[in-house]
Amino acid sequence: MQRWRGLEDIPEDWGRSVVTIGSYDGVHRGHQLIIKHAVDRARELGVPSVVVTFDPHPSEVVRPGSHPPLLAPHHRRAELCADLGVDALLILPFTTEFSKLSPADFVVKVLVDKLHAKAVVEGPNFRFGHKAAGNVAFLREQGETYDFEVEVVDLYVSGEAGGGEPFSSTLTRRLVAEGDVEGAREILGRPHRVEGIVVRGAQRGRELGFPTANVETLPHTAIPADGVYAGWLHVEGEAMPAAISVGTNPQFDGTERTVEAYAIDRVGLDLYGLHVAVDFLAYVRGMAKFDSIEALLEAIADDVKRSRELIEAYDGE
Repeated sequence: MQRWRGLEDIPEDWGRSVVTIGSYDGVHRGHQLIIKHAVDRARELGVPSVVVTFDPHPSEVVRPGSHPPLLAPHHRRAELCADLGVDALLILPFTTEFSKLSPADFVVKVLVDKLHAKAVVEGPNFRFGHKAAGNVAFLREQGETYDFEVEVVDLYVSGEAGGGEPFSSTLTRRLVAEGDVEGAREILGRPHRVEGIVVRGAQRGRELGFPTANVETLPHTAIPADGVYAGWLHVEGEAMPAAISVGTNPQFDGTERTVEAYAIDRVGLDLYGLHVAVDFLAYVRGMAKFDSIEALLEAIADDVKRSRELIEAYDGE
């Protein structure tokens, strides 16, 4: 899959293509419907498919300080798009100047002049251009003028997550913030993931016999509520079953919120300085302060046992 940052990265000889535009944070199951439709339509027409997204999130430029917690960084979104068969990913730097483009100018500058759109695939509530003034109806009018089709795909899948609410990035962020990683997994179609560099912490886990990878997460990451979770620690292509702790470490009166992953049944790991990913499969328990170190150790041992059981059950599905 080709990856472009900015319109100037698009090859000058780029021909017609099928395009879909959106923030696509998380590439959840609703997003997947739209992107897959664009990929399938592109193959039918014999042209490449392009996903267009933005960096930073538009809300941060339009309303500074309102950047939402991110479900997936851009490199992860690129991986997920590639898995869906997308041919090219265009990340548009979302600047104040760019935010002032009218819907008509956006169509000409992006869809017509650069991507030579043959078809555009969007959800029913797609908005674009200055003050989000452009919508699907306007896009269809522009398509008649500039010779591209507009196809609308209903992205509002629903299930048990959120009490039956339609799946969305907003709902996913809420569930993650509440610690409902099982609900988030239903919406995403995979476990929620956070990434970052392993840094040195207080090393209390090592002293207690449960050494953890202390993950310095990427900016604006959507981090689950404080608690203990079962999941995986991904290191250099290997997925290790893990018990994961999120919180301030109340047992030792900590103040800094951290994400720490203990790789179950693994010894001698040296992960400092490595970029790792942590997948959250299931909630185990809330964060607590125990009466003694012995009680803490018993709880950790039970956390590891429960995490192992949950992971094995999931792997067996």
